[in-house]
Amino acid sequence: MTALDARTDPTTTLRFPEGFRWGTATAAYQIEGAAAEDGRTPSIWDTFSRTPGKVRNGDTGDIAADHYHRLDEDVALMRRLGVTDYRFSIAWPRVQPTGRGPAVRKGLDFYRRLADSLLEAGIRPVATLYHWDLPQELEDAGGWPHRETAYRFAEYAGIMADALGDRVATWTTLNEPWCAAFLGYGNGVHAPGRTDDLAALRAAHHLNLAHGLGARALRGALPGSAEVSLTLNLHAVRALTQSPGDLDAARRIDAVGNRIFLDPVFHGRLPEDLVRDTASVTDWSFVQDGDLEAAAAPIDSLGINYYSPSVVAAGSSESPSPWAGAERHVRFLPAPGPRTAMDWPVDADGLHELLTRLRDELPGVPLVITENGAAYDDYADPSGNVKDPERVAYLHAHLAAVHRALADGADVRGYFLWSLLDNFEWAYGYSKRFGIVHVDFATQRRTLKDSARWYAEVIARGGLAEE
Repeated sequence: MTALDARTDPTTTLRFPEGFRWGTATAAYQIEGAAAEDGRTPSIWDTFSRTPGKVRNGDTGDIAADHYHRLDEDVALMRRLGVTDYRFSIAWPRVQPTGRGPAVRKGLDFYRRLADSLLEAGIRPVATLYHWDLPQELEDAGGWPHRETAYRFAEYAGIMADALGDRVATWTTLNEPWCAAFLGYGNGVHAPGRTDDLAALRAAHHLNLAHGLGARALRGALPGSAEVSLTLNLHAVRALTQSPGDLDAARRIDAVGNRIFLDPVFHGRLPEDLVRDTASVTDWSFVQDGDLEAAAAPIDSLGINYYSPSVVAAGSSESPSPWAGAERHVRFLPAPGPRTAMDWPVDADGLHELLTRLRDELPGVPLVITENGAAYDDYADPSGNVKDPERVAYLHAHLAAVHRALADGADVRGYFLWSLLDNFEWAYGYSKRFGIVHVDFATQRRTLKDSARWYAEVIARGGLAEE
């Protein structure tokens, strides 16, 4: 089927708007490898992955999918798929190894070459400045709980805008600051592995401040046509019942999971109930005059990462918990339905719920699905094929939910499938596969999975065919 045939195929029943952005997404530490080449120094994930017991099988991102050396091959794969956009992250310690001072030329050159290759392939580069790989030297100085880190991030943002502003038109400041703050400093399952509620809340605030200062730095160096964004992993939270206790549990998780970022960024304020909920942890005196105004720097779109919903009830969570101020009041329950290899429930309705909520709460703010996908136990069969019907079904359901949200008035501009490649899946190491391209990590051989071919057809059609 040619692209023209696909776009005129009468079986395409759910068409997306003209100009809808069809992309894939990756993160630097998860795919690049080359961890000690060309001036790159350790990030908190290099240190964390070398700490015994922190990452499954002792895996590290030293080689990962070797994208640093296979850039041309990977861009060719994207061109073959027909994606219009590619969302990648920049490794902060590759371009500014200590988190301070001048950039490393070879590090900048890698991202220049990536952007140039994408543009030559007709693919729009979308750069994320921070996807969790804080330079270790900045963590040693206090990390995200330390206010100075926000200012170092703004300096880094300006460096990257100066270096790539002529090639990259869309910039995201932070990816999933909730994970960086609460998994990194709250329950410690992510780097840097600290378990301190106060540190987690301080980190969340300083990430908001970093976003605002970084957005301002980008605006100061980029052309006026450039887009500046932020990506949040907002939680689709459902109360188990309509009892007061269960509803309060959902409110608490919404406060520390969602509104801790939405309110400062879009309204220049802290949620009052969050401040009350966390009073036993902090009085929030680390929030200085002008911080919330800085965090509310205008952005052009909001990125949404969604995988599954959460069901909560009154009770208590295991300790240490990432839910600062809520752990003694909330318990999480398994959601019904099929599950992925991550043991995450498959529920596309949660994505529709988030998009329509944001339609109502943030009118006029364009939305982009910056991550959505699923891990399954994929393998190459004897003929070399990788069949992943569960992933195809997952993606179809979630794209249908996006289409339904569009029909319901949500301003959704694009969809970035997570992920292009099988990769280093953080604390799970190489045991979980999210890619639509299978990677044999022993040989680095890339193989298109059935889901990749399916996605290529969706892009060519401009929508979903009948199942």
